[in-house]
Amino acid sequence: MMTFLARMAAGTAPGRTGAATGRTAARLGVLAAALVAAPAFAAEQIKVVERPVGETTIDLAAKGDSVGDMLVFANTVFDAANKVQVGTDQGYCIRTVIGKSWECFWTLTLKVGQITIEGPFADTGDSIFAVTGGTGKYTGAKGSMKLHPRDATPTGYDFTYDLL
Repeated sequence: MMTFLARMAAGTAPGRTGAATGRTAARLGVLAAALVAAPAFAAEQIKVVERPVGETTIDLAAKGDSVGDMLVFANTVFDAANKVQVGTDQGYCIRTVIGKSWECFWTLTLKVGQITIEGPFADTGDSIFAVTGGTGKYTGAKGSMKLHPRDATPTGYDFTYDLL
């Protein structure tokens, strides 16, 4: 049994004239060429350490920790061994659940491009974020990022980016 697209390309689609079939086949050829030419994003895992030293909490709602408060930051990011600076990150979070979580958006900047992140940041434990895009080497990036506090303070966070 022949698929619709195969019949279109072969010129045997029911109810099609020769000219219509030819135009459709030409369009399919252009589409196929465009898909082949589109840059493919290879799967990659990136492990870095963020040092949260450039953070400010802005009390925008009721006094103290309250829904609507904002956390803004610009921090340095180091290699997985936490020795060599490899980039920076900056962004913001809005308090959504008192004492529990924030909704965040930020950009990781590395030498070869940027990666954008979005999602909930838990006050304790690990958090999983969505990779929402990128630039440079990371154009078209998607996937997830796991944030893991390095200690109870925390003095740093392990970030593991799993890019598809």
